[in-house]
Amino acid sequence: MHILYNEAMDFGEQFRRIRKQCGFSQKEVADYLSIYQSNVSDWEKDVSRPEYENLIKLATLYNVTLEELLGLPATFPHDGKI
Repeated sequence: MHILYNEAMDFGEQFRRIRKQCGFSQKEVADYLSIYQSNVSDWEKDVSRPEYENLIKLATLYNVTLEELLGLPATFPHDGKI
């Protein structure tokens, strides 16, 4: 059995780090997604998580893969079993 990701991973920190690396403010991201700035703030504080549709939009905005956005490895090792 392989662990696919660290369950203690701080997704909020990952969201904040990528947003800042791309040079966007929380307000700019919120405007792009047509949501409130407080939603973006809540994601970055691990209060809530973005909906799937917004994850795709964020990855597009930041020009990263979903795996990169979530801090996951691009490929997962597996032994051929589900």
